[in-house]
Amino acid sequence: QELSSITCESYPGGSEIIRESLKHRGVPPESLDIVLASFAKNTISQYNSSLKAWWNFCIRNRINVYESSPTNVLIFLTEIFNSGCGYSSLNTYRSALSIILGKKVTTDDCITRFLKGTYRLRPPRPKYDFTWDPLNVLNYLSSFFPYNNVSVADLAIKTVTLIALASAQRMQTLSLIKLKNIQFQQNSILIKIPDLIKTSRPGTCQPLLNLPYIRESPQICPALSVKSYIDKTKTLRGEQSDDHLFISVRKPYKKVGSQTLGHWVKKALEASGIDVGIFGAHSTRHASTSAAHSAGVNIEVVRKAAGWSDSSNVFLKYYKKDLLRPDANYVEAVFNI
Repeated sequence: QELSSITCESYPGGSEIIRESLKHRGVPPESLDIVLASFAKNTISQYNSSLKAWWNFCIRNRINVYESSPTNVLIFLTEIFNSGCGYSSLNTYRSALSIILGKKVTTDDCITRFLKGTYRLRPPRPKYDFTWDPLNVLNYLSSFFPYNNVSVADLAIKTVTLIALASAQRMQTLSLIKLKNIQFQQNSILIKIPDLIKTSRPGTCQPLLNLPYIRESPQICPALSVKSYIDKTKTLRGEQSDDHLFISVRKPYKKVGSQTLGHWVKKALEASGIDVGIFGAHSTRHASTSAAHSAGVNIEVVRKAAGWSDSSNVFLKYYKKDLLRPDANYVEAVFNI
């Protein structure tokens, strides 16, 4: 195929490639922005390196970026496989290409067979087949109490880690918590997340975090930690915080994103003796859900807490791990009350 539609050889970026591909597939100009809005920023960011690799491959081989054959896709994926990538990474490349080439090309029988072949030749393996015991982290966090003697930085780390363990939510979700969506009740704190998250779909419910007061163990109570954090940061907040719960620990005290929250959680894990070379902030979902399930919490409750659908096998397939622990209520199970 000729390189008929490319006027420059410099990579224009993921968003521009997707926009151009939609034009090639007949999306009218007045509909472009609406269709583009269906792609989350994180999705475009995730696929950017894959799209760039495809762009460079097409430039190098004089192939049309937006109209290619299964044969060319196979050659491209083979190059990626030979560079050391495995089944999971190749699936990401295929998903990225399906956006600009259409599923008719990327679901071709030969491409499907190719991916099955890579699975057998280089099977994906979980980063770890066990996870850390939340009690180790909770014991460390309990030392930051009472709160009148705790710094804002330490309280921020403690609060986000406790919420992560109590809710099994992603850092992205926790970064969207706003003060106006926090309801203080007699026995718990309810936190609504109306903003779109990774798992938001038409017809599905948005997350509702329920953090009970653990009155018998106030030093690890997530609800009390949230309340104390809000009280301690009240005088620091301004327009820069944009009503978000978590703000930076230094001026100008702006709202912080999921990467910062992940960095805070990782600090807590490392200080608790967890090997952060193996376990990152996302591992709180593994540890939380595995602890709850091993303590007897029903699988439906675990799914609901973590935001998985009733029929989802994600937990059993990817998240259920053996706890490194010698041998109800969701939060009570995780916090071993």
